[in-house]
Amino acid sequence: MNRKPRILVVGSFVMDLITSTRVFPGPGETVLGETFTTAPGGKGANQAVQAARLGADVTMVGKVGRDAFGQALTGSMQGAGVHTEHVALDERAPSSIGNITLERFPDGSSRNRIIVVPGANMTITPEDIAFLEKEIASFDMVMLQFEIPMDIDVRVARLAQRAGVPVMVNPAPAAPIPEALMACATYLSPNEHEAAAITGIPIRVEGGVNLQDVQAVADALRSRGARNLLVTLGENGAAIAGEGGVTHVPSVPDVAVADPTAAGDSFVAAFCTGVCAGLDPRQAIDFARNTAAITVSRMGAQPSLPTLDEVIAAMQAHAEPGFDFAKLDCLR
Repeated sequence: MNRKPRILVVGSFVMDLITSTRVFPGPGETVLGETFTTAPGGKGANQAVQAARLGADVTMVGKVGRDAFGQALTGSMQGAGVHTEHVALDERAPSSIGNITLERFPDGSSRNRIIVVPGANMTITPEDIAFLEKEIASFDMVMLQFEIPMDIDVRVARLAQRAGVPVMVNPAPAAPIPEALMACATYLSPNEHEAAAITGIPIRVEGGVNLQDVQAVADALRSRGARNLLVTLGENGAAIAGEGGVTHVPSVPDVAVADPTAAGDSFVAAFCTGVCAGLDPRQAIDFARNTAAITVSRMGAQPSLPTLDEVIAAMQAHAEPGFDFAKLDCLR
């Protein structure tokens, strides 16, 4: 590709309110936390920012409240170079917030608990996306998630399919997937927990990722219309299953996890950016795993998302042999 890939993200904005603690409180219990900060987030917004920082030409469609959080959320988009002319303002609903608690352990690791209040994300209307009937064919990829009304996802996916534009469906948080949406999915990208919730098939990872389980999940989803499964497996890496079988790529070794909040968003956005730039799926996973490894080593959602130069520098040490770096030139 001789130009920057054009990616459309239709999804959520969430202002993350992040508290860290050494001890997570039980019912009725109060504990003293260690730190508090705010950071722009939301699955859709995170994916848009990550793709833009990697060099894609990104347009974001979504909705925020007419409040301070809404201004900060759209400002973060604009700072990353994302086009926000189709981000709408809701006059009554507040911007969405995510209440994130990080529990820190003595070994330096952490785990998170998240409560999201959807707010304006759930007030997107068909009128807000009507412009896509004429413009969607100009994009190289459409990215969708499940933090906005499902009927909006379905409408956008159908428009993309009719225009021949690939669709990435990130089914997070896990929810029943309408057949109409499944049939439009070029890629379906759950994590292992979401994959099990959607299909009822767990992916076993003890002693190594069970690729037969991955294939069984892919077969179940393909029977409903989805063409390719891209499943993230946390510390066990990721796998893709399509017509060519199953390919597993391990995670980057020896990563110190500071905050895993936006790991999946970072990975999916990098994969889509890599595919649009011309990488084959395995190399796109390699690009994505290195991107996500940087993300989890930093605090916050959008503040943790790396740039193309940072990812390329990391890949000098961790990329698989034969990685085609020349494919990334169109992102510069």
